[in-house]
Amino acid sequence: MRTVTIVGASLSGLYAARELRAQGYDGRLVIVGDEPHHPYDRPPLSKDFLTGRADETHLALTDSEETTELGAEWILGVRARALDARGRTVLLDDGRTVSTDGVVIATGASARRLPGDTLAGVHTLRTLDDARALREELTRGPCRVVVIGGGFIGAETASSCSSLGHSVTVVEAAPLPLVPQLGAEMAAVCASLHHRGRVDLVTGTGVTGLRGTTTVTGVDLTDGRTLPADIVIVGIGATPNTAWLVGSALALHDGVLCDDGCVTVLPQVVAVGDVARVGGTRAEHWTSATQQPRAAVTNLLAGRTVETATAVPYFWSDQYGAAIQFAGRRTDGDTVRVTEGELSDGTPAEGGFLARYERDGRTTAVLAVDRPRPFMRARRELARGAGEERVQSAAR
Repeated sequence: MRTVTIVGASLSGLYAARELRAQGYDGRLVIVGDEPHHPYDRPPLSKDFLTGRADETHLALTDSEETTELGAEWILGVRARALDARGRTVLLDDGRTVSTDGVVIATGASARRLPGDTLAGVHTLRTLDDARALREELTRGPCRVVVIGGGFIGAETASSCSSLGHSVTVVEAAPLPLVPQLGAEMAAVCASLHHRGRVDLVTGTGVTGLRGTTTVTGVDLTDGRTLPADIVIVGIGATPNTAWLVGSALALHDGVLCDDGCVTVLPQVVAVGDVARVGGTRAEHWTSATQQPRAAVTNLLAGRTVETATAVPYFWSDQYGAAIQFAGRRTDGDTVRVTEGELSDGTPAEGGFLARYERDGRTTAVLAVDRPRPFMRARRELARGAGEERVQSAAR
C-alpha cells in the first residue's frame, strides 16, 4: 500500500497510526479529523477536566516529537463527506479528495440529542469543545443542574457537578441506572453512590420536554413533574458516526459491520473504536479503542483477516470518589455474590468490595468498587479462561 488514510483523529485513530508504523508501514499516512484538535483523552472530560483539576495539556495523547515520528499528514477541522471504497477515495466536506489504498475508519460516535436542546444552558458532553462550554457555565456560581441519563457519562458528570457545589438531580428512565451492564442487584448498589454524593436520583421516569424560551428553565417529566434547572446535561447515549458512509459498499447497522478482525466487506477497509461493530458487538470503551487497532492494522496490511480482536470486555468509571471496574460478559440468569469486602445497607462499605457473576460453576464477569488489586487478578483469570475457550473452539 502506498497510502493509508485514517478517518478520525481520535484515540483509536491515533492507535491505528501508531500500529501502522510499528508494523513496518512506511508509506504515506493521512489522518482526517472533523475536530480542530489533535487526539485527546475523553474520559477526563467528565471528571478532572470538568472540575478544573486538569487542563487541556493533561488531555493530549501525543506530543510534537511523536507527531514528527509518525510522519502523517494531518487534515483537521474537516469532516469526511463520503467514501468511494471501490474507487479508493475519501471525499472531504471542503471539496478535497484523498486517494488512498487502504482506509481505517475511526470516526467514533456523537452524543444523542433531545428535541429543544438548542436552548442556552443545555449541554452534551462528548467533545473537548462540549466540556469547555459546560465548565465555563459551571464556574459562574451555584446552580440547579439536571442530568438526563444515569449511565456512566451522566453519573460521572453529576458527581463532578456535585463536587463543585451545585444542586444536582439525575433523571433515569429505567428503574435503575446501569441495569443492562451490571444487573439489577449490583446496579442498585452503584445507584446508592448518588445518594452518598448528595445527588437526587429520579428513576422510572422519562423526559417529555425542556422548558424555556431562549434559556432552559426546567425539565418536564413523564410523571407530570417539572424540575427547575439552570443547566441541563443530556447523557442519553451516543450514535456511531456512519452517515458519511451511506451509499458506500460497506454494511452499516448501528456501526460499521466488521468481522472479528475489524475487517469490513472490503479487505482494504477496516474499522475501529466506537464506530465499529466487531463480530456483532459495538463497544464504546477506552480499552476497545486501544486494543482493536493492532488486529485491524495487521489485517489491513495482510489484505485479509489473519488476527482477531476479541478480548474480555472491560470498563471503569469514577463516581463520587469511588472507582468502579467491570470486566467480562454478564447475561441475565447469572448469579452474583460478593466475595471480598462487604455492603452496608446496600452501599459499598469502607474499603469497597469485589463481586463475581457466575453461571454453571464458572465466573463470567467481575465487578469491583475500590478493590483494584483483587479486580486485576480476577480480570486476568477471565482473560485466561477466554483464551482457553478460544483454543478449544479452534480445535473443534
